[in-house]
Amino acid sequence: MIQDSLFKGLKVVEFASVLAGPAVGMFFAELGAEVIKIENKTTGGDMTRGWKLPTENPDSPVSAYFCSVNWGKTHLLLDLGEPDDLQEALKFAGEADIVISNFRPSSARRLGLDAETLRREHPRLIYAQLNAFADPEDETPAFDVVLQAEAGFLYMTGEAGCPPVKMPVALIDLLAAHQMKEAILIALLQREREGKGASINVSLLESALASLANQATNWLMAGHVPQRMGLQHPNIAPYGDSYGCADGKQILLAVGTERQFRQLCTCLNRNDLLENPDFQTNQARLLNRAKLNSALQAVFSKKDLNTWLHLLKTHQVPAAQIRDMPAVFELPAAQNMILEELLPDGSQTKRLRTVAFAMQH
Repeated sequence: MIQDSLFKGLKVVEFASVLAGPAVGMFFAELGAEVIKIENKTTGGDMTRGWKLPTENPDSPVSAYFCSVNWGKTHLLLDLGEPDDLQEALKFAGEADIVISNFRPSSARRLGLDAETLRREHPRLIYAQLNAFADPEDETPAFDVVLQAEAGFLYMTGEAGCPPVKMPVALIDLLAAHQMKEAILIALLQREREGKGASINVSLLESALASLANQATNWLMAGHVPQRMGLQHPNIAPYGDSYGCADGKQILLAVGTERQFRQLCTCLNRNDLLENPDFQTNQARLLNRAKLNSALQAVFSKKDLNTWLHLLKTHQVPAAQIRDMPAVFELPAAQNMILEELLPDGSQTKRLRTVAFAMQH
């Protein structure tokens, strides 16, 4: 595809570990950039190299986790405490179009690898710094789950009356990665127009806060404190609600409009629900959600999952089966997004592309 060479000739140097920064580096690698990842030799490289599942080969130099965001890069293990290694790192940074960093600010300044020092000598450089918190000088370490807690995600996630539940991917890292990609792309456009680079700061906390969307505005405008609701949606019903089918499998609905609710009732042969004042508007359905779900469950229990999925699709009602990972990879779209890469030792690695758009000229 055309986008595979969009950034051919662009050089990216990545001084970043774990997920957010490396995800940005892989994004540019997928789009054709040369990405050089410089890892800490004294710690055995990016810490996620050792984040292995019990089923993984303990002798492999990488984990599946590491592979998820480190495709298409040249890896260099350097000890930046050694003058020769530091000079090599400085040389690479000086030749780069983009530097991605999650250095502590004090460490970056001590090494001369901070934005101010590098951009003084290389004014076209785009330097993208990732921090945990909003203050760029705050060096408090934090992993994704800390930010899920601080930004309110944990409080809202899980079933009513149960403890909070962590999202199963490091979503705050990924949200921060998207913010950084967007900022870098804007900086590249600005450089094309004005010939100058930029210094970018992205924090995990602000990226998380920026993604609170309707949950934040529900509080800011309506005084509603979001609670744990499991799959359900605070503003729409039936949306996120799931039901057991005759074959024991679960079906999930995402009915977002009044037209879709009418189509649902037609599909289920329950037009009587449309005449019930408890269900005639979305607000009424929210107030009477338990009663509505009881009526819907009685219908869904009569046929198997695939039959219902076919019928709902025919009536243009958004619905889905709840897939585990093997079932996800039965989808042609998932298969088409797999990227493979051979390690120097001959091991085959796999992950999904992070670029999910197609572009044609």
